[in-house]
Amino acid sequence: MLPLAAIIGVYLLRQRRVHVRDSRTFEDTVAAGMTEPASLHPLIDASKCLGCGACVKACPEAPHHDVLGLIMGKAVLIGPSNCIGHGACKTACPFDAISLVFGTERRGLDIPVLRPNFESNVPGVFIAGELGGMGLIKNALTQGQQALESIAKAAVKRDGALDVLIIGAGPAGLAASLAATKLGLTYQTVEQDSLGGAVFQYPRGKLVMTAPVDLPIVGRVQFRNTSKEELLKFWTQACNGNGLKIRYQERMESMERKDGVFHVRTSKQQYRAAAVLLAIGRRGTPRKLGVPGEDLPKVVYRLIDPEQYQGRQVIVVGGGDSALEAAASIAELGNTKVCLSYRGDAFQRAKQRNRQRIDEASAKGQLRILLNSQIREIRPNLVLVHHSDKAIELQNDAVIVSAGGVLPNDFLKSIGIEVETKFGTA
Repeated sequence: MLPLAAIIGVYLLRQRRVHVRDSRTFEDTVAAGMTEPASLHPLIDASKCLGCGACVKACPEAPHHDVLGLIMGKAVLIGPSNCIGHGACKTACPFDAISLVFGTERRGLDIPVLRPNFESNVPGVFIAGELGGMGLIKNALTQGQQALESIAKAAVKRDGALDVLIIGAGPAGLAASLAATKLGLTYQTVEQDSLGGAVFQYPRGKLVMTAPVDLPIVGRVQFRNTSKEELLKFWTQACNGNGLKIRYQERMESMERKDGVFHVRTSKQQYRAAAVLLAIGRRGTPRKLGVPGEDLPKVVYRLIDPEQYQGRQVIVVGGGDSALEAAASIAELGNTKVCLSYRGDAFQRAKQRNRQRIDEASAKGQLRILLNSQIREIRPNLVLVHHSDKAIELQNDAVIVSAGGVLPNDFLKSIGIEVETKFGTA
């Protein structure tokens, strides 16, 4: 009995230490107001959870960030803002205590209504990737391939029409293009920007977290942590080496169905297709501030290369990851004056590593943070800001607005696609 008692004692001591550590982490999360997950995340049924910790160990973010923990012997989402929807926790749970859901009771998330084969309520229109709620590169690549395979199974040949028109050349659109080529379908892919979609818009040198995945024609891809440039180089080689039919700088403007065929008008021409795959992102059109002077040339809506702001006075607007990454990247150059303006009182939507970067830059005097502030007017050499009930003027050479995008919900509804708001549901 003594060895058994010793084992139980050690186990209980370890459980107590884990409980104390994870409780403190969760308390810090609540105090910082970081309780809202960005997208897909686990919902834990405490009545089924036995506290084995398999979900905690399975989380791919665990080596770097606290996401799941054990409190009172039950799994708890202790770092909601660090969760990016891998879903590995659900697979690892041996007691089926985890469901993957979108949105929360306080913050809803708009998601198109889709069938298991990625088809929307409009027959022939499929959705894959970020627009459907799956923002991870691996998930988007997998969904793009699966959606195209579903289209191939239900393909109906129409005279003079493509088998499928793919909208978007991000991860989902790229995988779908490869699958269409492999399956011998007639298709065309159009992209309003450049190869990679949202990935192309990442700042230069940004680390991209992905995971091994199987792609049509290409085979097994072993990328894990790589740079934006390396990933885009690989994708470019995949496109050029396999003759993918992708047209860039071409934006979809309208779509209607007539005589069993979709007529899609883009900024350059019109297409006829038996099916359409929407592989576009959720960012849509950049959200503007709507203030005087926003049309000045110095105002942009994404950061590509921090070094272009060497020696300049820059204001970054926004409170999400893209805003914090942009502000930190420019501030870390060392010879710039950077101000981060956000209307909220905390960076609730940003990941911990990005919050740490701006805190460190602020501590070094490289970055000024203005919470509870709003841009009122942009002038050639300065910006007027309303901050804590005061009007202040900031000398300025450049403005980067990272306030998210106007989601394409209106467009989806215009073509008949149902969109539902998820409040913590699957």
